[in-house]
Amino acid sequence: MQIRDLPYPDPGDPDVRSGPRFLYWLGRNQLGGQCRSLAWGLLHQCAIAGLPLAVGFAVQAVVDRSGGRLALSGGLIMLLGAAIAVGDTMLHRTAITNWITAAARVQQLLARKTAELGSALTRRVAAGEVVAVSTADVEKIGWFVEALSRFLAAATVLVVICAGLVLYLPSLGIVVALAMPVLALAVLPLLSSATARADVQREKAGRATELAADTVAGLRVLRGIGGEELFLGRYRSASQEVRRAAVRSARMWALISGIQVLLPGLLLIGVVCYGARLAADGRIEVGQLVTVYSAVTLLLFPLRHFQEIAMAYSFSRPSAKRAARVLALERTAYEGTADRRPAGTAVCPEAPDGDLYDPVTGLLASAGEFTAVVCGDPDVAGALAERLGGHATVEDAEKLPSVLLGGVALDDLPLDTARTAVLVQDKDPVLLSGTLSELLDVPSSGRVPAARALAAAQCADVLQALAQAAVEPGGDPLRTRITERGRSLSGGQRQRLALARSLVTDPEVLVLDEPTSAVDSHTEARVARGVKELRTGRTTVVFASSPLLLDHADRVVFVHEGVVAATGAHRELLHGDVRYRAVVTRHPDEGADESGGSDGTSAPPPAAPPVPQAFADIEESA
Repeated sequence: MQIRDLPYPDPGDPDVRSGPRFLYWLGRNQLGGQCRSLAWGLLHQCAIAGLPLAVGFAVQAVVDRSGGRLALSGGLIMLLGAAIAVGDTMLHRTAITNWITAAARVQQLLARKTAELGSALTRRVAAGEVVAVSTADVEKIGWFVEALSRFLAAATVLVVICAGLVLYLPSLGIVVALAMPVLALAVLPLLSSATARADVQREKAGRATELAADTVAGLRVLRGIGGEELFLGRYRSASQEVRRAAVRSARMWALISGIQVLLPGLLLIGVVCYGARLAADGRIEVGQLVTVYSAVTLLLFPLRHFQEIAMAYSFSRPSAKRAARVLALERTAYEGTADRRPAGTAVCPEAPDGDLYDPVTGLLASAGEFTAVVCGDPDVAGALAERLGGHATVEDAEKLPSVLLGGVALDDLPLDTARTAVLVQDKDPVLLSGTLSELLDVPSSGRVPAARALAAAQCADVLQALAQAAVEPGGDPLRTRITERGRSLSGGQRQRLALARSLVTDPEVLVLDEPTSAVDSHTEARVARGVKELRTGRTTVVFASSPLLLDHADRVVFVHEGVVAATGAHRELLHGDVRYRAVVTRHPDEGADESGGSDGTSAPPPAAPPVPQAFADIEESA
């Protein structure tokens, strides 16, 4: 795989049982690139290893006054220099290619998992950890993959040089061969402490990142309540903890680096002293001493790769562990749980159509109708909306049956089919940065143009604001850039743009959770009317408690204590169900349970109190 061939057609199925297993899987899938990098690394390192021999021959030729041998040594040095240049260049090229392709593979896996889990990802994993995995952790994993081939080449050449020195000059070669393992493994006892300190630093950095992300996301609210200084102080404290942890970690790595320099220096001094005595006694020649000295000096270069691979592994192992934890998350499905599938449920690879039914609550949204769902608890409404889209939590999926669409369990559908069939817009939809046309350029049926969707969502004032913000006077609002998460817009404007995006998609079933909670009552009534007209013939489920929106629904479903308690038209339920009226009119006292007498029998329900006049006026104006 070359960089120009990215992205991968299929990044593969990773082994996510542990961090080391994930690194092994990644390296195995990069085997071709690793072999190429190893080959160029061997050429580079062997050419470096040959230099001491060539220099020793040249020195001995000068001592022996042999011009022919000196010329031959010079040609050999030139040849080795060319091999070093070519090998180093290609080693760097292939190693960086391994880094980038490995990082790209991990990023594709994370992107695929993000698309699979959707909004459930941030409910299962902290937002700061998701950011850390997709940025810094990917870089560290790529670093280990890139350093691995260089380390293997260095280790191979180290063994070759030691064996060559033993054969060339046993008196000094044995000393060097015995000292090399000690130099290479001397820092291993310190690695566990260094890794632990690095893990603490990364953990604190992840918390600081999460705190910063939450602060930026809620900056508008913080300004409103005057809490900016409080959160700034918290982030300042968190960043100082990260700094202290980083300094503590750096001290240990500095100690390891110092040992890697000190021990080879002591070996070099010992070899020179011992070799000088042997040369003075006439037991070795001067050229041999120069050869051994040069070889020991050049051995310091391969030894650095032992420290690099140790650092790369200690940093990449926890990163791989976090990546594996994210990639191990699964979409809820009925794999191996056929006994929990409702009776009569079919398995269908194609996108079904028909009624949307939740067997847990008894909620039924008839095909082609505008159904409103009223829940007393917003959290229950949000969880139910996620269930209707097939985004149930792992705990719920293990205990509860799946939502059915046309009699087919959503969890049994292929992921892309389920996403196409049912679209869920939650309470806080995200607007990505870019132009308005890019925002609305989403996979869709093609039946709803952007202009109609914007009109149905009542985005005229948003278009006017974007036109005024355009760089050129009278510019096209569709080409005006929207800042990250739409922070340049008000809450109601962001909500309506997100609604327009969902309408453009035109799914078979559209589930909206409080789509008009941030708009005024007049706009809300127009939005409700526009959405109903645009979605005629398509199934639409809206979670809301606003009478202006409920009055436009074909049918209203009231969910109380986790089950459907009543269904019907809004006005019928308003006058006939006390609990429903308590939720819609925001008077919870009206919905208090009224049990019977001491004999345990239920007393007949009291007469429904009159509808508040202010509420009736709102209904009439709608």
